[in-house]
Amino acid sequence: MNGDTKKEIYREALRELDAVLADVDDPITAMATCASVLHQKLPYASWTGFYRVVAPRLLRVGPYQGPLGCLEISFDRGVCGAAARQRATQLVPDVHAFAGHIACDAAARSEIVIPIYDPRGELVAVLDLDSHQPAAFDDDDREGLERIAERLRPSLGGDRAAFYIP
Repeated sequence: MNGDTKKEIYREALRELDAVLADVDDPITAMATCASVLHQKLPYASWTGFYRVVAPRLLRVGPYQGPLGCLEISFDRGVCGAAARQRATQLVPDVHAFAGHIACDAAARSEIVIPIYDPRGELVAVLDLDSHQPAAFDDDDREGLERIAERLRPSLGGDRAAFYIP
């Protein structure tokens, strides 16, 4: 898939999320809707979803689309843990070359994980996408997903019970 096609997919996803989440302040609803929209629009994503911060250094699976995910991931393990720990996007073209990769889906070959912040700037989750294709994700995905993460922020300030509150 070329860059122009991916950019258009992300523009469409942003428009759809803007329309659907306009007045939503429920984090679970926002994450579930986002996972669904992205999973439908990105044919190369085999798993699309969120891991929520539920303790100081622990992620728990949240709304997602795809095969079973890991139930919990500590900040010191895997690509999701690295994104949470470093507070930075992780773009991994070959998960087998990533030290500490967790094989929740043995068929996964590449992954991208984006940190998700609430309106106060606190890390509340990571957005994780896996693919059965090697190097499926690139800078167009990174840019598109980071824009989506930023757009989700207003919807993540409502029911704080959905997250760990330090």
